[in-house]
Amino acid sequence: MAIFSPFVRYSLLALGLAGATAVPAQAPSLAMLDRLEKGSWQLRERGKDAVVQTICVGDARRMIQVYHPGATCSRYVIEDTPNSVTVHYTCPGAGHGRTTIRSETNRLVQIDTQGIAEGRPFSQAIEARRTGGC
Repeated sequence: MAIFSPFVRYSLLALGLAGATAVPAQAPSLAMLDRLEKGSWQLRERGKDAVVQTICVGDARRMIQVYHPGATCSRYVIEDTPNSVTVHYTCPGAGHGRTTIRSETNRLVQIDTQGIAEGRPFSQAIEARRTGGC
């Protein structure tokens, strides 16, 4: 067994660290949302018949901010799985929210969202269903 001086050991350690390459973190893809069909979607409060909102979805990421449509918000992805995404978002001056979207099919999702909008709290369980083109 070879005995190395402290200088040689530190030199070998430094060379090993210098040769390591940093791997950049990958941003979550939210691929489940990309699989949802584009078109007109009706949003209903779970367990009720009345339509809360109808939206034209080109990008299903719009469903993340049901209570902050069109607001410029920063997002932090909490969960990104093949069938579910959970995102916390903050909209400066408009509020914030946390939304979980669970896919049943590419035409039916369950949305649970809560947060603060216009200074008031909200919490809603929504069923969103594609109804046709827009």
